[in-house]
Amino acid sequence: MSRWKRILLFMAIMGPGIITANIDNDASGITTYSVAGARFGYSLLWTLIPTTIALVVIQEMVARMGVITGKGLSDLIRENYGVKSTFFLMIGLLVANVGTTVANFAGWAASMEILGLSKYIMVPAGAIAIWILVTKGSYRVVESILLFACLLYFGYVISGFMAHPDWSEVFRSTFVPDIKWDSEYIYLSIAIIGTTITPWMQFYLQSSIAEKGVKKEEYSASRLDVIIGCSITDIVAFFIIVTCATTLFSAGIRIDEAAEAANALRPLAGNYASLIFAISLANASLLGAIIVPLATAYYISEALGWERGVNKTFKEAPQFMWIYTFIIVVSALLILIPGAPLVFLMVLSAVINGLLLPFVLFYAISLVNNKTLMGEYTNSRSYNYIAWGTVATIILLTSLLIIKTLIPNIL
Repeated sequence: MSRWKRILLFMAIMGPGIITANIDNDASGITTYSVAGARFGYSLLWTLIPTTIALVVIQEMVARMGVITGKGLSDLIRENYGVKSTFFLMIGLLVANVGTTVANFAGWAASMEILGLSKYIMVPAGAIAIWILVTKGSYRVVESILLFACLLYFGYVISGFMAHPDWSEVFRSTFVPDIKWDSEYIYLSIAIIGTTITPWMQFYLQSSIAEKGVKKEEYSASRLDVIIGCSITDIVAFFIIVTCATTLFSAGIRIDEAAEAANALRPLAGNYASLIFAISLANASLLGAIIVPLATAYYISEALGWERGVNKTFKEAPQFMWIYTFIIVVSALLILIPGAPLVFLMVLSAVINGLLLPFVLFYAISLVNNKTLMGEYTNSRSYNYIAWGTVATIILLTSLLIIKTLIPNIL
């Protein structure tokens, strides 16, 4: 195949890997990176290297299953492990994803208020816009818009350069771990890795590849799509940490949310850096509010054998569309209700995601090694060592994160 044909093939196949990985940098992820940079400077940058490796390993396996089987992960779990276990897994994921969607709408509301716009206008407007996009648009239209929106993540890269960091110190901290035996440092180290690999990602990536109809012959292009997406995701995370480390950490400013970082950047890095940071947060939050409910609709519909897909209409796939609608409406309304337990929902979401992730990854690795399903595309022995080692590490870190969330003073 000529170089131009390979390029054209990649352009046709790309989308699921880049979108899934990038949108993992949603409001909660950006908050984690912002707080890490503001509180510990560059010293947590080294965590992004093992994080990137883990993300690539897991996402590549899931993408491979989507290409080879042509089915979503929920479909495969139901067919191979039964309806009962799948049902309870779906219930847990539904609750967790409502909390995650609430966090994304909260990020959207905060970024709009930074820009001088009322959340009581912009949250309903945002919810209606993304509902129309998914329920009325085709898969190709939705994917094209999401890919374009992913470009806005590079606003964080621009903010990083505008902050004028000490690049020699940045690269030293990236490749030479500076481990601090501090409870907050340990918590944020775990959070950086834990916020990167989530259950919804695995389901959405495989479902979107299956719906797009990627063939075995096109797998190499799909694999490249995943690797590029994972790399871009952690490059963006790198620059968020660098921006906040260079400005906020140096000035001794502590923050608890990404929106606070955008406000605090104004006197330190200028109005443009602050504006870019706020717009990038708005973009990331709204994209997360699109994809997480969409992922939920996909895997619940797959698990229960219902029709699904963005290309379907309400008449053709009513359950799929109503699940998506339900999550959007409930999450947006919670943001608008004074005194709603938003923090509780977000913490509950993080805990449930942490509890479910080991089960999801166990299913994924077991299925990808099933020769009946995958034929010659199962993992090699060496790849399995890497995969199971990655999963064991994720389980350990996620367990510590849950314990720390439930018992704050344990570390």
